[in-house]
Amino acid sequence: MDAPSTLARTESELRSQLEDWAHAVRAKDTDRIFAHYASDIVAFDAIAQLQFKGTDAYRKHWDACMTMCPGPMVFELHELQITAGDDLAFVHGLSRCGGTGPDGKEMSGWMRMTTCFRKHNGEWRIAHEHFSAPFDPKSDKALWLQP
Repeated sequence: MDAPSTLARTESELRSQLEDWAHAVRAKDTDRIFAHYASDIVAFDAIAQLQFKGTDAYRKHWDACMTMCPGPMVFELHELQITAGDDLAFVHGLSRCGGTGPDGKEMSGWMRMTTCFRKHNGEWRIAHEHFSAPFDPKSDKALWLQP
């Protein structure tokens, strides 16, 4: 990056993309969610399998997650920190994710999030994503602690 204004513009563009992505998740709009991913995405999610390679595999996972939450989705991004270069950027922060069950009760938890963007043909796309939750090694249970 050659100037502070370029860096500020890139950060603003990435924040806007992340905001649209989060809105798409809350709307359960998988087409809009996947408009933000590179076709060769490699994702490490907090649930299910060890890794997902490519949008086809990751879309199936997202679709399964959406069915686990029949009511409104909860998906918030907090404490985002962005580091960007000319064609690579990464974001880390916290997310609160979950949904509302059939009984109307919210079921959500906090996770750690790292998202890596790659610029291709002038557009930023998520090339890698990692969600995780700390766990208690004695009980082997995830800790969904609020920051």
